[in-house]
Amino acid sequence: MTANYRNQLIKLLIICRHLGNVLITKCGLKSKVNAFIHLEIFNMKRKFLSAAIGLIACLGMGAAQAQTKWDLASAYPANNFHTENLTQFATDVEKATSGKLKITVHANASLFKATEIKRAVQGGQAQAGEVIQANLQNEWQIYGADGLPFLADSYDESVKLQNAQRPMVEKKLAEQGMVYLYAVAWPPQGIYTKKPIASAADLRGVKWRAYSPATARIADLVKAQPVTVQAAELSQALATGVVEATMTSGATGVDSKLYEHMKYYYDVQAWLPKNMVIVNRKAFDALDKATQTAVLQAAAAAESRGLAASKRVDTDSKAKLKANGMQVVEASAQLKADLKKVGDTMLSEWLEKSGAEGQALLNDYKR
Repeated sequence: MTANYRNQLIKLLIICRHLGNVLITKCGLKSKVNAFIHLEIFNMKRKFLSAAIGLIACLGMGAAQAQTKWDLASAYPANNFHTENLTQFATDVEKATSGKLKITVHANASLFKATEIKRAVQGGQAQAGEVIQANLQNEWQIYGADGLPFLADSYDESVKLQNAQRPMVEKKLAEQGMVYLYAVAWPPQGIYTKKPIASAADLRGVKWRAYSPATARIADLVKAQPVTVQAAELSQALATGVVEATMTSGATGVDSKLYEHMKYYYDVQAWLPKNMVIVNRKAFDALDKATQTAVLQAAAAAESRGLAASKRVDTDSKAKLKANGMQVVEASAQLKADLKKVGDTMLSEWLEKSGAEGQALLNDYKR
C-alpha cells in the first residue's frame, strides 16, 4: 500500500469521527437517539477501516520484506569478463523475478578472499560465490581435472571435459550443502616472464606465482621457486619483485597490467581452468519454485554468454598485450616438449590420487 493511499484512509477516519460529533451537537434532544445510532454506525465503520488499514499495512510490509537479497562473492576486478558476466546474471535474475531476488556482486575480493569464498558459501556467510574449480583440487581431486596441463588445451576440449566433470561436481557440492549454477572457462593459460625462456631449464630458481595446486606443482617440476599470490595481490607482487614469472591467461595479464612488469608472453595454451558459480543449498531451497527456475535459467544463459566472452577476450587480450609493448611469442619446440613432460607427470600423479573416480572421469572425457 502506498503512503498516499494510507494517508487518504486516515483522512476518511477523521471525517467519520467529525461527522459523528456534528450529529450530537447539531441534532435536537429528540434526535439524540438517532444521532447515537448514526454515531455507532460511524464508529463501526471507523473500527472496520482501522482494521483494514492495519491489515493492508501488514500486507504491504510483508510484500516489502518478501524481497530476498543474496551476496555473491568474487575475487576478480569489476571489469573482468567473469565479473561482468556475473553482474549480468544478477540483473537477469532480478528482472526475471520482478525484484523478488536481488543479487549483489562483490568484486575484487572485497567480501572474501579467493581462498575463503567456497567456505563462506558453504557456511552461509555468503549466499553465493565464484571460485576457480581447479584451486580446490587438494580438497577433492576431481575439482582439479581442468587444471591439468595439456589435458584439455582448447575451448572444444574444455567443454568436453566440463561435460564429464559436471555431474560429479554437482553431486559433491550437493553433499557439501551447495548447488552448482554454472561454469565458464578462462582463456588458455600461457607463461609470462621478465626474461626470455627457451626451455624449462630457464625457469630454474625463478620466483613463480603459485595460485593453485597445479601451478605449485609445475613450479616444483621445473625447479622454479613457488610464491603463493592471489589475483587481487598480483600487481603489487610484481611491482615489488615478489613474482618474476606466472602462468595465467591473457585476460588476467590485461587486468593486472602484467605488461608493466613483464616483457614476454608465451602462448603455450596449457589448460583452460573454469570459474564455477555456486550457491548455498539452504538459500536456494528457501526460494519458491518460480524463483529457483529463474535462477537456473539465468545461470544457463550466463554459461553460454560467458563462453562466448572468453573466446572474444582471448583474442582481444593478446592484441592489448602487444599494443602495450609485450612480446607475444610461440613457445620453442624444446619448451613445448618440456612442458608436455610436466603435463604427463601431473596426469599420472592425479590418476594415482583420484583413483577410480579419476579414471572414470578420464574415460568419459575421452569417449
